[in-house]
Amino acid sequence: MAMTAGPDLAYLGQRARIAARQLAGATTLAKDAALREAGELLADRADEVLEANALDLAAAEALPGTSGTALDRLRLTPARLQGMAQGLRQVATLPDPVGEVTEGRVMPNGLRVRRVRVPLGVVGVIYENRPNVTSDAAGLCLKSGNVAFLRGSSAAIASNRVIASILRESAAKAGLPEDAVLLMDDASREAATAFMRLRGVIDCLIPRGGPSLVKAVIEQATVPYVIDGDGNCHVYVDAAADLDLATAVVVNAKMSRPGVCNAAESLLVHEAVAREFLPRVAAALEGVELLGDEGTRAILPSVVPVTEADYATEFLDLKLSVAVVDDIDAALDHIARYGSGHSEAIITNDLGAAGRFTREVDAAAVLVNASTRFVDGAELGLGAEIGISTQKLHARGPMGLRELTTLKYVVEGDGQVRL
Repeated sequence: MAMTAGPDLAYLGQRARIAARQLAGATTLAKDAALREAGELLADRADEVLEANALDLAAAEALPGTSGTALDRLRLTPARLQGMAQGLRQVATLPDPVGEVTEGRVMPNGLRVRRVRVPLGVVGVIYENRPNVTSDAAGLCLKSGNVAFLRGSSAAIASNRVIASILRESAAKAGLPEDAVLLMDDASREAATAFMRLRGVIDCLIPRGGPSLVKAVIEQATVPYVIDGDGNCHVYVDAAADLDLATAVVVNAKMSRPGVCNAAESLLVHEAVAREFLPRVAAALEGVELLGDEGTRAILPSVVPVTEADYATEFLDLKLSVAVVDDIDAALDHIARYGSGHSEAIITNDLGAAGRFTREVDAAAVLVNASTRFVDGAELGLGAEIGISTQKLHARGPMGLRELTTLKYVVEGDGQVRL
């Protein structure tokens, strides 16, 4: 059952708060049952979901200027749908963070003090195009005891409606409130702004989308938020790199799925290996448009001249900015200037260079001799993720179950009074 905005938004907020109180006390057994049921229903009703997604795709294709990467983010396939179902089942197998005691002590006066993980309450998720976010976000919210209050884009509305209805049905079958998942139908800008301002309803807002959405949240939201920001990710090929390994990593980081936030957008190459490495990697990056500086173009004359704006751009496409750098200091300076704080990788066999890179790069994730594409909740053992935070409070990096909880002090005594 989808929800509308406008005058009904406050009423929906009340329902979300009621459901949040019920979910806070839900057992792990019930939450896991709901997730397993959702995984089964998603697989059983695959044809229905794919039919709805076909309507969304047809509408998107009819719009002038819709890019291939936008369509890829919108498109559901049987394999992707099975991945979503498996993601829900996997979340059911993960440890429940709710109730976890993070520390405990007994004070000199006999008070017993514990810090315990508890749900955030109502998690608002505002997102663009990707219908898999509906399932991923709702699954993680449910397992962590939170209401998933969802506002997707008009481009994916048919897909989102079907997926949300499956999740709501699954929650009800497990004895949990159907309103554990709420999906707003109204995809207008006005509705989005009203959603971002639901103080007293939304405890944490997570945007999943491009720079314009993130900018709107920063400027308009009056509720606490965690920014799932741009992925202007770099791969730095050091002087001590294994060039075969470097080629494989760069190709994977750029080409395996260019329209996602953990895809590489910029390649930095130490001048000591540039003449050998750049022709090799350029040949391997077939179909990728390279935009390079003077050092790059001296080796690869056919490369398009790069601009300052290119280095700061998350292309989400088969484009890659390239720079030849003098040393690791220049690479670190480049990343500090243009990086978005998402994921940065170094390819090197020099332990000193690797250690310095991991210490000095300011990003949510730093990789050594591995593709940036591994910065993903499932790949890092968190199950499906609700986003990748590029800020430092309260969460950073892939946001799994623990990042959807907060801490509560529980203090037990025997009649102690403060003197």
